[in-house]
Amino acid sequence: MPIPGIQQPDILTIDTTLRLKKVGNRFDFALPWYQDPETLMLVDGKTDPYDMPHLAEMYRYLEQHGELYWIELRTPDGTFEPVGDVTLWPEDLPIVIGRKDLRGQGIGRRTVAALMERARCLGWRELYVNEIYSFNTASRALFEGLGFVPCARTPRGARYRCPLD
Repeated sequence: MPIPGIQQPDILTIDTTLRLKKVGNRFDFALPWYQDPETLMLVDGKTDPYDMPHLAEMYRYLEQHGELYWIELRTPDGTFEPVGDVTLWPEDLPIVIGRKDLRGQGIGRRTVAALMERARCLGWRELYVNEIYSFNTASRALFEGLGFVPCARTPRGARYRCPLD
């Protein structure tokens, strides 16, 4: 159980086209997301590509600390396809939209807003984003637009906090 005493749902429906699905054992389809230099710069602040062991280690770490989900988008044929990942835990809210062609379309905003509501329902009083790099203007705009504010400087950006009450 990633968050003690809390059962993670298998599916969190955001709307008719977007949902969060509890991550299972298969994640090979996500490897290209973590080999793309642009994505890596936004996520890690460097462009070193992941291999499968590194990706597995990252997902294992996230699962041990919070609720790890695939961000899934409904396709024209009605099925859902993973387009990114997100983890809800009190100390961080890492999110990646792995499909670059889908960035800037509100998927991240709708996802974070849904997880903020989940955190409120769980009785959490605040959420944090451990670090957003100064150059990552899209992430800063996303989180600031939802009420997160910088609360501490980091070597490459800032830690963000959002009160939920």
